[in-house]
Amino acid sequence: MSRRKFLALGASLCALALAACAIPAVQAIGSEAETGFRITGTDATTLRAEELATFDQPWAMTFLPDGRALVTEKEGAIWLLNTDGSKAGILSGGPAVEARGQGGLGDIILHPDFATTGQVYVSYAERGADNDELSGAAVELAKVTLTATGGAVTERSVIWRQFGAVPGNGHYGHRLAVSPDRHLFITSGERQKFTPAQDMGSTLGKVVRLNLDGSVPADNPFADQGGPAAEVWTLGHRNPLGIDFASDGKLWVHEMGPRHGDELNLIIRGQNYGYPEVSNGDHYDGRDIPDHVTRPEYAAPAAFWVPAISPAGLEIYEGDLFAGWKGNALIGGLSSEALVRVAIAADGTAAETARYEWGKRVREVEQAPDGSLYVLEDKEGARLLRLVPIE
Repeated sequence: MSRRKFLALGASLCALALAACAIPAVQAIGSEAETGFRITGTDATTLRAEELATFDQPWAMTFLPDGRALVTEKEGAIWLLNTDGSKAGILSGGPAVEARGQGGLGDIILHPDFATTGQVYVSYAERGADNDELSGAAVELAKVTLTATGGAVTERSVIWRQFGAVPGNGHYGHRLAVSPDRHLFITSGERQKFTPAQDMGSTLGKVVRLNLDGSVPADNPFADQGGPAAEVWTLGHRNPLGIDFASDGKLWVHEMGPRHGDELNLIIRGQNYGYPEVSNGDHYDGRDIPDHVTRPEYAAPAAFWVPAISPAGLEIYEGDLFAGWKGNALIGGLSSEALVRVAIAADGTAAETARYEWGKRVREVEQAPDGSLYVLEDKEGARLLRLVPIE
């Protein structure tokens, strides 16, 4: 992937109001001039959606310099797409994964020198070498060689693993982004184990910062502690499934809350975002978790959602095709079955602006070179849709 609300409870009530009026408005388009269907958002903006291809459990997408794209499926396939979004073929030689629960093949992004090296970063869930019941996220640096009908993944090297592997098949995170100053950032979920998010002897529940080759930067905030802590940029995260840098260099990450309380966070070096000590959601069994306002020593989210939207995929929009959207966060919603648009203010506060619904879970969102939006639906038979505004 290339390229997460509310500052206080009052703002979350705005989200409730938006959700209450977010009735899907989908209209089929029958003319030859306009194929696909229309989606009218809660802001009355109408989008045209064009179906380009279908996938089984797609997870991530990234555009190539020539306008083609790569798409990953959780079961392990890496697809090459043509410039029109149609499938060209599958790349051979990728990581062999065994999809279980939320784990399988994950994110894929380009190395910043892709044009000359052909390298990509790929994340996935791997089983324990000596115990199949254990698993953890891994990130590889690999080379891709592309043809007109697919290509191959070669020269694969694991450059990072979650520390450590644990039982269960949830909350891997493993979304990827490269910063303007050429560092690799990795979101690392707490694997539904709660306490590791506050444990500096683990990289679970953290945002990790590495050099492009996987080595640890000497200027990381906890580098002097050594071990897993040296990799940590921020801590106190739950299940971060979206990461992107804005044009001003600020890093944004969204994460799923427990029972509600999904968050969009401005990521600041060395900050602790509080999970599981604080959350604006509750435990699934109904037990209360103290809200962020009760513990000001923890960084509060720029925005949060009650009820949950189940965020997946994040794009900070920098194009011109959608008027007034530049700098907005665009978030795929799983349980909310929506593309969620969030306005980000210069002071780092954020608030939901609109939702665009068509009755499908949204797994991924990417900005195309022409400024249009490509969204991947979730699960089997998921569609890749191209969204453009209708004047």
